[in-house]
Amino acid sequence: MHRRSVCLVFFILVPLIAQDTFSIVAIDTITGEIGSAGASCIAGSIIISDVHPGIGAIHTQAYWISTNQQNASDLMNNGYSPQEIIDWLVANDVQNNPHIRQYGIVDMVDGGRSAAYTGEDCDDYKNHVTGDTYAIQGNILLGQDILDDMETAFLNSFGTLDEKLLSAMEAANVPGADTRCMDFGIPALSAFIRMARSENIADSLYLDINVNGVPIVTNPIDSLYQLYWDWKRTKFTIGDIDHDRSIDIFDVLLLADFIDGTISPTEFQIDPSDMNNNGQVEVSDLYVLIFYIVGTVGCMFCT
Repeated sequence: MHRRSVCLVFFILVPLIAQDTFSIVAIDTITGEIGSAGASCIAGSIIISDVHPGIGAIHTQAYWISTNQQNASDLMNNGYSPQEIIDWLVANDVQNNPHIRQYGIVDMVDGGRSAAYTGEDCDDYKNHVTGDTYAIQGNILLGQDILDDMETAFLNSFGTLDEKLLSAMEAANVPGADTRCMDFGIPALSAFIRMARSENIADSLYLDINVNGVPIVTNPIDSLYQLYWDWKRTKFTIGDIDHDRSIDIFDVLLLADFIDGTISPTEFQIDPSDMNNNGQVEVSDLYVLIFYIVGTVGCMFCT
């Protein structure tokens, strides 16, 4: 289990009612990974996240109530689709007031299914966007741009599911993304990112980072970003430059782009690019990477 937490005590006169402000649930149907990320201008935003390894993920937010979340979790475990879960929650809200709730749900069935719901009485600005493999939702936002930017970043970023989730969160990293935090000049007060592989169990996820209730001088999404890459460095494999857990032609092409200056490596791509371990990214690294791949493929025919 990998859970990294920043738990700095901070008190703010905002009732614990409107979780979460912006969030995303998503799946990767190729790897079987399931992810969840979000942030809010109150502490403890991770409470809205429910990840079911091998099945799907649920976010229950805006005037969050544990019973609604538990009901959603039970329904997912019993095979209900994302839309069926939402329909049931709306019809059976524990306080008979579904119009103040917001939900985002995804699962692995049929190449990915998603559904979202935004009650008409959620605090403005509120909305959601969905695709086959993701649902992005938010309330008390600056505007639609927050959700649209998160979606664009998620769809267009290069990398693994966890990296795409982080990109979505970074896209919402603007002052007042949750408008309650506008006066503090930060997007939120808490943030999280979680990801499960199919072999995980619910209380022991592959990735589980929670930045919970930081001081108002600290940006929790910046902290989340740093904690994430501190964790990611422990997962690096030399040669796996794109972090997709496979050393292949795509890594060769990426390294070639670094060397000819087409694109610049990020600080997190430099170490896996340094094939000869001399502290530089250069042509000799490309030769070593190609020889490694050719050698690996060649061994398949040696037995």
